[in-house]
Amino acid sequence: MAGLGACNLATAALIILFLPRSMEKCGHISLSAPIVRLGDPVTASCTVSQSCSHLEPEPQILWKLGAELLQHRGKQQTQPDGSQQSVITLPSLNSTHTFLHCYLNWSNSLQLLDQAELWAGHPPAMPYNLSCLMNLTTNSLTCQWEPGADTHLPTNFTLKSFKSRGDCQTKEDPIKDCVPADGQSYCSIPRKHLLLYQNMVIWVQAENALGTSLSPQLCLDPMDVVKLEPPTLSALDPNSEVARPRPDCLWLRWEPWKPSFYMNQKCELRYRPQLGEASWAQVGPLPSRTTRYELCGLRAATAYALQMRCIRLHLPGDWSSWSPSLELQTTQKVPIVRLDTWWRQRQLDAKTTGVQLFWKPTPLEEDSGQIQGYLLSWSPTAHAELVLPLCNTTELGCTFQLPSEVGEVTLVAYNSAGTSHPTPVVFLENKGPPLARLHGRARDRQSLWVDWELPNPVPQGYVIEWGLSSPSSNSSNVTWRLEPNGSITETLLQENIWPLQLYEITVTPLYQGTMGHTKNVYVYSQEMVPPRAPVLHLKHIGKTWAQLEWVSEPAELGKSSLTHYTIFWTNAQDQSFSTVLNASSHGFVLHGLKPASLYHVHLMATSQAGATNSTSLTLMTLAVGESEIHIFVAVFGILILLIFFCGAFWLCCHPSRKNPLWPNVPDPAHSSLGSWVSTIMAEETFQLPSVQDPSTTSITKITVLEEEEKKPAAWESSDSSETCDLPTLVQAYVLQGDPKAAPTQSQPQSGTSDQVFYGQVLGSPTTPGSGHYFRCDSTQPLLGAPTPSPKPYENLWFQISPLRAPESPSPNQEDDCVFGPLLDFPLLQGLRVHGAEGLGGF
Repeated sequence: MAGLGACNLATAALIILFLPRSMEKCGHISLSAPIVRLGDPVTASCTVSQSCSHLEPEPQILWKLGAELLQHRGKQQTQPDGSQQSVITLPSLNSTHTFLHCYLNWSNSLQLLDQAELWAGHPPAMPYNLSCLMNLTTNSLTCQWEPGADTHLPTNFTLKSFKSRGDCQTKEDPIKDCVPADGQSYCSIPRKHLLLYQNMVIWVQAENALGTSLSPQLCLDPMDVVKLEPPTLSALDPNSEVARPRPDCLWLRWEPWKPSFYMNQKCELRYRPQLGEASWAQVGPLPSRTTRYELCGLRAATAYALQMRCIRLHLPGDWSSWSPSLELQTTQKVPIVRLDTWWRQRQLDAKTTGVQLFWKPTPLEEDSGQIQGYLLSWSPTAHAELVLPLCNTTELGCTFQLPSEVGEVTLVAYNSAGTSHPTPVVFLENKGPPLARLHGRARDRQSLWVDWELPNPVPQGYVIEWGLSSPSSNSSNVTWRLEPNGSITETLLQENIWPLQLYEITVTPLYQGTMGHTKNVYVYSQEMVPPRAPVLHLKHIGKTWAQLEWVSEPAELGKSSLTHYTIFWTNAQDQSFSTVLNASSHGFVLHGLKPASLYHVHLMATSQAGATNSTSLTLMTLAVGESEIHIFVAVFGILILLIFFCGAFWLCCHPSRKNPLWPNVPDPAHSSLGSWVSTIMAEETFQLPSVQDPSTTSITKITVLEEEEKKPAAWESSDSSETCDLPTLVQAYVLQGDPKAAPTQSQPQSGTSDQVFYGQVLGSPTTPGSGHYFRCDSTQPLLGAPTPSPKPYENLWFQISPLRAPESPSPNQEDDCVFGPLLDFPLLQGLRVHGAEGLGGF
């Protein structure tokens, strides 16, 4: 049951929380004043009734001004009836419109009890500039005023008035108030409330919650403030009512506003040209009884806008508004011009002359009549009164034929108003002297200077002609000008001058009754950039290159030739490249391109005046094929293998290699010296190092002598002077002095050969026992050395092996041979030969 009671209390609290209207009935806000002056203080009180105090023993009351929670909570106290009251004072109300809220702090949440609306502003300002107009169209008196400064409060305006007599000092019957609509500052009093031709007092009253203000009073008679409507303007048809108007005049008429038709009025007229931004010119007052008017002093053939307004004559009132604009145009004026003429003659036959006549009009007045055409005529000599037309044209030139005896024609300009004064054209003969010198030069891009020397006598004037000198130009494109001052010596030509053109300038002096011979000069105008660049064409393209070509523009007269070309190309990564070519080039090959890449190329042609770019050419290089990649990889692999095999072959098989990688070394224990000695040892060259002598000894031949089986050795000597007497069957080693000697020569020839017998070895490789070694002391130097043979201590190569003591030679051989130890023989150093153990264990 206890749990159920707690649940009911919570439910009741939620119901109270979500029912704010029930909470609002608990409190009420009272204000000292709901509307105050801006910045004044406001006092408010919020009272919570006793019936709501059961929510909390001492409920806390809070305040909000707009959305801002007020920090000072106000003074809260308990009333005698048990209710709670909180009083708060706002020292300054600076908002023109806001709300004050009263809240109850219940269960840590704000519950709205009541709210009050606050206004702040100013008392109404005094209205001013009150004025009234009597509108006869609406038959009412309309008054308007200025309301003054904004009060920030709802303000009501009322137009008040009453009837009066005399000087408005006495009040009579009041007139019903006129209340304007919201936001309007004017109001109209109907005719039924007015008394015409009698004064009335009018003022405006402004009122709001903070006060009331009145405008100054206005004393007036409604008929003294009548505002008429503007008249209606119209053009006067001169054909029916008046004579033909002058070219500088306009005829118009008007009709007054019908309600004011019997009123005496005065009107004003204003006008201005339609074109341009001219200000209005005003004319008036116009006669009151006249309804038509002629406006003169205008420009001929010009459109004008006209407006009119009116006011009562000799009575108070206001000007009407300006009438709608009336558009009229003045008529044409007879052309007042001077016609300068120039001609060219050509004798067609004995009786006929072809004439090409040019003329140029010069207005003599600012508003000279507009020219609509030109009329050229002539009169035969026998019939002067007869006028024959030659040309009727709007152009400034005419070509015609005349009899040879006719020397004068007549030219006039005309329009709808008439013709100008006739201009006689007399064809003069070329009998005067020409100019002494004529010179021309370009001043800038679009003008030419021409100067000359005065002839004798001084001319009355000059005719200057200039035009393009190209064959395509004709005489109709020639520009000319008449210089009436004959004392000048130079002039500036600025008409129809284009850059980079060749002009022919002709000057003809004019004398009294004749003209001089013409003199011409050719002048180039200033250059401009080339008009276009050659068009690029793609001739061939590859994977990393592209061949371009173009056709040069032909040279033109008056234009300087090109100085050079520049080719620009850009890849897809916006990397730009360029190269400069001479002007005679017609093609170029782009190298260093990437395969399958996009490039933009354009050509720039440059001259002395500037440069011009051609249109862009877009190209894409070819892609590298898969088969080409395979071929490249295969060729590269074959090349690497070929280099490897060649290197290996050179390392293994080159003859100069002394130490092969795998030498063929036989086993001495199972072979004899003769069976394993290589056959090419007789031709090999061995280098024997020496300590003192760096020279080498060439061993060219080794001869092996086999001992006969079971026969004692017998010593034989082949040459007593050069060699030792040795047994015939011994192993002998003979050092050949000539390395290139034939390998089959085994015996030296006495006295003629450079062969040196170095030593002998006695013994058989197949019989046991120690052999014998004999050294020969030959008187012939060995290999050109200064000593007969190296000493034992000199040949260091043999000192590393332990040898036994040498045996004493036989007495009969002591003079010729000296037997030393085996270590003196370099070829047998370190060898142990089967069957030669008797050599002392060598």
